[in-house]
Amino acid sequence: MNNSDLIKLLSSSSSRLFKEDVLLKEMKNNNDIFFSGMSLAYNKLLTFGVKKVPESEFDGEGIRWEEFKNLADNLVKRNLTGHAARDEIRVVMEKSFKDEWNFFFKRILQKDMRCGLSERTINNVAKKNNFQQYLIPVFSCQLAQDSESHKKKIIGKKMIEIKLDGVRAILIIYPSRNIDIFSRNGKELNNFEHIKNEIKELMNFDEIDRPFVLDGEIISKNFQELMKQIHRKNSVQNDDAKLFLFDCLPLENFKKGIYECKYSERIIKLKKLYVKYFQYSINIKLLEPKLINLDTNQGMEEFQNFNRDSLLKGYEGIMIKDPDSFYECKRSTTWLKSKPFIEVSLQVKDYEEGTGRNKGKLGALIAEGEDEKKFFRLNIGSGFTDEQRDEFWRNKEQLIGKIVEVRADSISKSKEGDHWSLRFPRFKSFRGFERNEKL
Repeated sequence: MNNSDLIKLLSSSSSRLFKEDVLLKEMKNNNDIFFSGMSLAYNKLLTFGVKKVPESEFDGEGIRWEEFKNLADNLVKRNLTGHAARDEIRVVMEKSFKDEWNFFFKRILQKDMRCGLSERTINNVAKKNNFQQYLIPVFSCQLAQDSESHKKKIIGKKMIEIKLDGVRAILIIYPSRNIDIFSRNGKELNNFEHIKNEIKELMNFDEIDRPFVLDGEIISKNFQELMKQIHRKNSVQNDDAKLFLFDCLPLENFKKGIYECKYSERIIKLKKLYVKYFQYSINIKLLEPKLINLDTNQGMEEFQNFNRDSLLKGYEGIMIKDPDSFYECKRSTTWLKSKPFIEVSLQVKDYEEGTGRNKGKLGALIAEGEDEKKFFRLNIGSGFTDEQRDEFWRNKEQLIGKIVEVRADSISKSKEGDHWSLRFPRFKSFRGFERNEKL
């Protein structure tokens, strides 16, 4: 069975066991070409720099795997870019058999095999059956644990910083001037060319002798707009998006999954790099941590003040990091995230009926009002029990004017920009005994 037919076979069933059986059979058959193709497609650190790949409409004479692999390698290394890449892709396509191109080669270049597989499935079969040669590198970066579950870790010297409400951005900078940006899950982020271009303008790539990683967060005017930008398929740019940097390490260590250099030392390296290249940047900022000692009264007071001020300024929370910790590409307690609840009291202005299982019940409260000198307007659609949804809907007219206490993760600016909103707002309770009574 050729590799394009294998992709069709894998696509023919949604059964995980079926797919695993197909993969195991091909591993036993030593189908090196198929799994080399899978590695190109699923290794997220390999990017081809092409957005559109043409579809073949006729059969060519067929090509050897080495010819396609040579094309892929040149695209990865950016030896082929722009019109040269487009022309070489078309040459290889026209030589290929139609199905060979459309179902195998084309999908590799698109990094989307469309057959219901992930690198995890392939790796599970390879590990379980001792086919180590077919393992695919899994993209991962350092992630934080929730501080609520690890309160005993919040002691001693810590470095604290604001937690931004954006999208994690892992930037890989190559001496060749190639820059890739990935989300924390390895999704390539293609719609931030203005950030890439600014890095290229400000950095001296002749001084770079090996690839390295910049770790940070991309934020925009509001979270909703940023999400639209992330998922936008066209090339329209969101030029107000900014990159905030908070860590750095060599690419070789990122690939290994650990960088045995203390966080406090990495911050010094990052700050030197930032001052050298980016201190006057418009879109690239440095997120500097604050060192405190939680074993002292002064440190605890600084921690509480920093936490409170961060929330009042609309940040998502704070990060608590061990200054002596290494960078580990996994979820670790050396990084803790603290996202305290926000609670505000607002006045109910209207209500909405629910949909689906909540049809004929309360769907959401529409509330607004001022809290901590900020004017809020938002919908509250979660936090209710089924009994409350029934009861409140039966007495919906009496809800108008009541003061509702809302719990949320953080404060955010509304889409319209003329008022504030809350991220993940949920109903806590009604306050007071009479309408408009704010206790």
